Amino acid sequence: MIRLTFDPFDPGALLTAFCKDRSETGAIATFTGIARSEGGAAIALELEAYMGFTEAEIAKMADRAIQRFGLDDLTILHRIGKIAPGEPIVFVATAARHRRSAFKACDFLMDYLKSQAPFWKKEYGPQGARWVEPSPKDHADLKRWEEETSI
Repeated sequence: MIRLTFDPFDPGALLTAFCKDRSETGAIATFTGIARSEGGAAIALELEAYMGFTEAEIAKMADRAIQRFGLDDLTILHRIGKIAPGEPIVFVATAARHRRSAFKACDFLMDYLKSQAPFWKKEYGPQGARWVEPSPKDHADLKRWEEETSI
């Protein structure tokens, strides 16, 4: 499942639903990203997406993760719209027969979502609004997957 939502979500409820009826899955790895206040510099984060296109692009990367890591399943839920500090932004869950594949796939997907997924991010703070671009560290995190060939 890949879904964008304007609505807040409960990562615990998503994990419970994702784990249900998995008698052959040996591992589930999850990541929940939460909006930071950046020490008061961020009052809100706003994410924009081109509905339909953004999900399709994320689905392409999800398909790559399924093939590369031999996943049984995955889910990605990503917030769009205005998000307050402390609220979850993204939930990624990966299911695989073995833990290493689940961990690596979750990490791989987050590196993609952080640096290449078609979202436009704006941070609002006391100094006004500013667009947020992926950092050099974000790009380096994604690049390592090009260099790493084994799971």
